[in-house]
Amino acid sequence: MTTIIETERRAGVEPLAAVRPWTIAIAFGLVATAVSAAGSWIPSLWGDEAASIMSARRPVGSLMDMLFHVDAVHGLYYLGLHGWIRLAGESPFAIRFPSAVAIGFAVAAITLLAGRRGGPTAAIAAGVVGTVLPRMTYAGEEARSFAFSAAAAAWLTLLLVWLVDGRGRTVPDRTRRTCWMLYAAGMAVASYLFLYMIALAAGHLALLLLARASRRTVRAWLLAMLGTGVAIAPIALLAFFERRQIGYLGSQPLDPSALLYAPWFGTPWVAAVAWALIVVAVTASILTWRRAGLRLRVGVPVTATSVGVCWLIVPTGVLLLANLVFPLYTARYSTFAAPAAALLVAEGVLVLGRWIGRGDPRRAFVAGGIGLVGFVGVCAPVYQLQRGPYAKNDSDWSEVSAAMGSLAQPGDAVVFDESTRPSQRPRLAMHTYPAGFVNARDVTLEIPYAQNIGWADRAYGVADAAAIGRFDGVHRVWLVENDIDGRLSDYGRDALLELGFEPTGRVVDTHRTAIIELTR
Repeated sequence: MTTIIETERRAGVEPLAAVRPWTIAIAFGLVATAVSAAGSWIPSLWGDEAASIMSARRPVGSLMDMLFHVDAVHGLYYLGLHGWIRLAGESPFAIRFPSAVAIGFAVAAITLLAGRRGGPTAAIAAGVVGTVLPRMTYAGEEARSFAFSAAAAAWLTLLLVWLVDGRGRTVPDRTRRTCWMLYAAGMAVASYLFLYMIALAAGHLALLLLARASRRTVRAWLLAMLGTGVAIAPIALLAFFERRQIGYLGSQPLDPSALLYAPWFGTPWVAAVAWALIVVAVTASILTWRRAGLRLRVGVPVTATSVGVCWLIVPTGVLLLANLVFPLYTARYSTFAAPAAALLVAEGVLVLGRWIGRGDPRRAFVAGGIGLVGFVGVCAPVYQLQRGPYAKNDSDWSEVSAAMGSLAQPGDAVVFDESTRPSQRPRLAMHTYPAGFVNARDVTLEIPYAQNIGWADRAYGVADAAAIGRFDGVHRVWLVENDIDGRLSDYGRDALLELGFEPTGRVVDTHRTAIIELTR
């Protein structure tokens, strides 16, 4: 089938026909990296990122011990970060920069996917949308594996499309077998980066079935998936035995936000625009297929729209179905499908441009450009919010560290609120921003995280710490408590009063934490 864009390109009216696909891919990969990296040092690190950096700091032996008890699904990412921080340091920018690079790779791949049938204009549209899509810009400033899952999904999908509907069909058999082995290995590595990536296989299978791929191709894909399944069996077993680690997801019901805008679009207003454009893209494709006299029984053409639909809807649908059996899903786990959303939104913008252009390619080009600028404008406020100081789960640990650095004197002790779940404890401020705590003694520490089978420290209660002499010779304590909406947990205060410490009335409030001075 010849699309409208292909016809325009052959007629010599595609405005950017001379631009090479790899030029666009490299350019937008660099732009997307820069956009994701810009301001990434501003938001305070948060609980999941604390797990990343603390795990990466461990000696490899200690890290492997931990992975056999918790967080095995992130083990490959932690190992990579372990090496990276030894080269680049541990600043927020340094530990988040690899994610920005990964988003650059993801955007480069979708420009190639969009441009294979749609030409340079479609490639540029996909690059623009992928660069500013809220889930992509969020993942690109976070020290977690999700940006890498997006990049892996994009390049694996590009490889599959090349094998099914590109030059990969005509290469020698030996080369094809090598490419299928590369595909299987890539799926395995991606699953070790983030286990839920295996759900992408369902999307790829849906694409093969929709395209009515040959039996030879389907057989090759099944063999590749068999190899992937064998390779990831160890990590799947570890994840099963560690499943209680995400048991808290059972208390987070899936509401409309988790299904409609949180996974890819960030806010309701971006989601409303994006879903409208996706509907436009899908509707236009269906109408084009019908006009061409095509039916499902002969296969759906492998276009950006068909690839995007299979990649966006099917894997996330599989995760949601699995969530009915065991709670395992939260919106950010679908980050690997965010490039697919960008493909579909970009196609929707171009379709609207063609409708407005009414057969005039240059007018359609201008209209599409205006549409892209409009989508960038819709996403801009979300991007700004993502670069705020408390953008990561309201974390204020950088502020807590700065306050402690100005308050604590040599010989002072610090007691952290241990009453919340580990990923929200203010103790993590000391591990993510250690400079502010150099003068404060951690008197309640029982087992440091690097010697623990879990990823976090193990701490004594105040009374137990006092019983082993941790408060001997201490005259001033800084009690660091969670202070969410003005509700102090009062952790450890009664025990400190029994030890003779009295509040001085000096309280420093940060965004969601209170630092309370007590002396004796």
